[in-house]
Amino acid sequence: MSKKLLLLHGPNLNLLGTREPEVYGKHTLDDINAIAAAHVRPYHIELRHEQSNHEGALIDILHVARNWADGVVFNPGAYTHTSIALRDAISAVRLPVVEIHLSNVHAREEFRHKSLLAPVCIGQISGFGWRSYLLGLDALLGYLNLLPEPEL
Repeated sequence: MSKKLLLLHGPNLNLLGTREPEVYGKHTLDDINAIAAAHVRPYHIELRHEQSNHEGALIDILHVARNWADGVVFNPGAYTHTSIALRDAISAVRLPVVEIHLSNVHAREEFRHKSLLAPVCIGQISGFGWRSYLLGLDALLGYLNLLPEPEL
């Protein structure tokens, strides 16, 4: 039985490729979804992706995911720094969630340095552009014991 993962994208990520490419890169959201799907294909993972600009819709997506997903890679965008409701939803669904960001939030404006979501996530990855998604997927796969152990 294959595992099922959710790749969840928050506000403004539908504008990737055109929105501040010097910060967020030139890849579109469709590019990232395709790259992520190809990345997990060898592990026979079912990867679903969703995006919303609306906090309540993201919460609803997480609520539904608790019934089918084994874990979530989530780029919450600016809601990272403002949403207690998303924090509570992540905590409530009891799924392992990896928080990811394209840019290095700690090297940006002061208000981006604190994540309200990180305390209820299994980890946070930021600053590697589109590769943050792949690193997040690898971290989640490792957490779920779906990656082979390296030989020492």
